[in-house]
Amino acid sequence: MAVFVLIHGGGSTAWDWHLVSPLLEASGHGVVAVDLPIEDKNAGLEDYTRAVTDAVGDAEHTIVVGHSLGGFTAPLVCDELHSDGLVYLSAMIPMPGETFGDWWTNTGHDREAIPEEAYFNLVPEDLAQQATDRERDQQGAWMSGPWPGRHPDVPTLAILCRDDQFFPAPFMRRQVQQRLGIEPVEIPGGHYATLSHPDAVAAALNDFAQRTVRERS
Repeated sequence: MAVFVLIHGGGSTAWDWHLVSPLLEASGHGVVAVDLPIEDKNAGLEDYTRAVTDAVGDAEHTIVVGHSLGGFTAPLVCDELHSDGLVYLSAMIPMPGETFGDWWTNTGHDREAIPEEAYFNLVPEDLAQQATDRERDQQGAWMSGPWPGRHPDVPTLAILCRDDQFFPAPFMRRQVQQRLGIEPVEIPGGHYATLSHPDAVAAALNDFAQRTVRERS
């Protein structure tokens, strides 16, 4: 089976995956989730990548999953690990040379009407509070520089969360089609589907892992 490498979004922690991880493990997969050094203003994407690859070690048959801002890190990790697959979960999909700031206008997200409380819709109140209590100060001079990555030539999945208010479904569908040339898999849940609908997230990831196994065979 696969080893899922789970990368959290901006201002978040590996805790975001704590409901999904045991479901993946119950299906026979390995899981690696790590806190990125996001509070270090001097840490760049290469440092984020190193933090993840150091945690993965020599594990094989990895599938890298990036959530939200984690979409800037996940392709770099995928390349470094020579992974079997890459997953964008309600994630930003950068283009080579694009800055974090430019992504918002280039994708048209700046024209979206986003509700004030868009992050934790559908997340149970106690979990939303725990997530909020764990929020960290996202830093990074890297955000003003060009993204140094590319879209790896590996099986790639984009998961669209139908109830996402921060990256609404029509916006995400358009971003995935234009930037990856694929159709997203749609699941229920908001931006933090890992907390509101972990079963749906795990099922989509497990299906993708089985697909990568078939393509390796």
